[in-house]
Amino acid sequence: VEDVPGVGKTSLAKALSASIECQWRRVQFTPDLLPTDLLGVNIWLKAKEVFEFQPGPVFGNILLADEINRASPKVQSALLEAMEERQVTVDGKTYPLPTPFMVIATQNPVEQEGTYRLPESQLDRFLLRISLGYPGREAEVAILDTHGQGNVVHELRPVLTTNDVLGMIEAVKTVHLAPALKHYLVAIAEASRR
Repeated sequence: VEDVPGVGKTSLAKALSASIECQWRRVQFTPDLLPTDLLGVNIWLKAKEVFEFQPGPVFGNILLADEINRASPKVQSALLEAMEERQVTVDGKTYPLPTPFMVIATQNPVEQEGTYRLPESQLDRFLLRISLGYPGREAEVAILDTHGQGNVVHELRPVLTTNDVLGMIEAVKTVHLAPALKHYLVAIAEASRR
């Protein structure tokens, strides 16, 4: 979800996350965020004399990446493995992420100070990209009425379970795609590259 500050990007992302009965985590992306702040880190346990992995916020079903384009390219690279392979590698060891796993991200326009362009390889891993724009006058009055009473997002209840989402993922895999349509889609993609 991309737009200027103050149009409800985070509220929308929180509402989407709250609509699924699963574990979701929110990370505020900042220029000083480190990959370990997102993925997790190995901690030395003196009593046991071993390193133990402490998972980061990426180990949830939904990661709400708030202002994703404020983090450095190094953090973006760390998130790329999670988005593509549904796993993370820390200190040479690979850890699978829970299923389902998805990222809902908000970002500010790139022209704003302190933002980075997301790499094309990362943008490609998002299903869609939307811009909210400013609401109309009547909608803004309704927002004032609604949010004046408290935070509505906290009152939301899930409408789907994790199993519902897993069932939908499996159902999509059963959809037949005719060979002619596959060739047509590839031709469109190929033409768009030129």
